[in-house]
Amino acid sequence: SLMNVFSLKTIRYIIRGFLLNSIIQPAGFYIVALSSMSYSNIYVMFLTVLYGITVMCNVFLITIIFYDHRLHVPKFMAVGNLALVDLVLSTSLVPGMIKTYILLDNFVPFKLCLVQMYTYYTFLSLEPFSLCILSYDRFIAICFPLRQESINTNTRMAYLIGAIWLFSFVIILYAVTSIPTLSFCGSLEVHSYFCDYAPVLVLACGDTTPQWNYATALTMLFITVPLIFIFLTYMGILTAVFRMKNNQSRYKALATCTEHLILVAVFFIPIVIIFSFTFFGIIWNPNVGLVSLCLSSLLTPCMNPILYSLKTKEIRSRIHSLLTQRLSVHPLRNVH
Repeated sequence: SLMNVFSLKTIRYIIRGFLLNSIIQPAGFYIVALSSMSYSNIYVMFLTVLYGITVMCNVFLITIIFYDHRLHVPKFMAVGNLALVDLVLSTSLVPGMIKTYILLDNFVPFKLCLVQMYTYYTFLSLEPFSLCILSYDRFIAICFPLRQESINTNTRMAYLIGAIWLFSFVIILYAVTSIPTLSFCGSLEVHSYFCDYAPVLVLACGDTTPQWNYATALTMLFITVPLIFIFLTYMGILTAVFRMKNNQSRYKALATCTEHLILVAVFFIPIVIIFSFTFFGIIWNPNVGLVSLCLSSLLTPCMNPILYSLKTKEIRSRIHSLLTQRLSVHPLRNVH
């Protein structure tokens, strides 16, 4: 009857209005990206080994810097800060990937997804700014060698490190806390190797333009500002180096920058390529982008402690003294 039809339409309008004006939060998401890749298990195993090396080396580096008072100087405060950032960044990724692709449990609860997302992006944003602090330290050391200790003090370095941590923690907070304000009324499959911001945002129904604009602005900020700062500091460093009359002094000054430049290249090159391809709409295999971004997030944390341990005289000296003490306490015994 007409009355029944009218009632059904009314109920539909009420339900539709309720759905549009209410927030539908899922219990969680399913991580599915690497499951479609060939040899995904081998890739995850490789990342697991890389993660083990990263944790061991960074914990070792942080421990040496923390316990050796001779290393309590601005340069090694910056190195220790980068090691801590690398440790947390890699830990926010790999254990979840082990759970998803080795233990075959790809479901991530909603709140845990937000925690992983916030941790990853906070420490990913700390990475380029930590590299900036290292370039600032090299700039002061090479351009102002006689005033280095008065300009770059432990207190100022602590303030710089505290400032970038506060900035990253606050600026990422809005992006992640905007996710619970969205409704998810369709697929819950996240096409990434973890609870990634953009793939989760794609699943939301309704207008997500503010979130996309904010994410794009943050990405450009975290790429362009550190790169410009590092470029300017190295322009100053090169100017100071070319003014040196002694070739040995030039070589020594440039040699102290090599490990930092390697880390900058390994971290920024994949991110710049991925962002450029995405920004200009260039079509490519999305799995290549995922693998590149993942390796960028894990190679730098793995290389940092190795480079600084092998290339830095003070840390090499400390490792040598530790090994010497160890051998003197437990001397090798002759076997008869």
